Amino acid sequence: MTDEFTVPIAETLMVLNDLVKAGKIRHSGVSNETPWGVAQFLDLSERGIGPRIASIQNPYSLLNRTYEIRLAEFSHREDLSLLAYSPLAFGVLSGKYLNGDRPAGARLTQWGRFARYNSSNAEKAVTAYVNLARHHDLDPAQAALAYVNSRPFLTSNIIGATTLRQLRSNLASIDLALPADVLEGFERIHDEYPNPAP
Repeated sequence: MTDEFTVPIAETLMVLNDLVKAGKIRHSGVSNETPWGVAQFLDLSERGIGPRIASIQNPYSLLNRTYEIRLAEFSHREDLSLLAYSPLAFGVLSGKYLNGDRPAGARLTQWGRFARYNSSNAEKAVTAYVNLARHHDLDPAQAALAYVNSRPFLTSNIIGATTLRQLRSNLASIDLALPADVLEGFERIHDEYPNPAP
């Protein structure tokens, strides 16, 4: 079965190889890719068809840890860098949307089509994550980003901010080492509400 909207991976790699040879790019990566797709990219490059991908840009947050299922093993075994996007799940993990709040100018206020963050389990998980962070006198957004930063397969945490204050706060998460009891609490919450917003 062929998807008329999909370019074959081998063709994509050959074009990327031309771009590398022309000096237009140094490395290539994939985004929103599956384990099967990553395996295909790596296999074809091993057989000499195009450059080896260096990174994968997929979502990763406390609400969406699906990367850990098979893709994290590629990161570990194949030296494939994860560039995690949406680490705050559209800002949901800051707690600003709890109890149905929709702050003016916030992402989910502007783009309501991202309904996956509105499920009952997502709301329960966010409430638990935010309460745990606050119980330990931690900023919930910084704690959520620090969790992503602590993963051994992470190379880059792609943060977003709509204000300079948010940017400064998000950047400060790089210096936050989460205490063991917070990490254990995050795992308990994940066990109760696994991946509620994939």
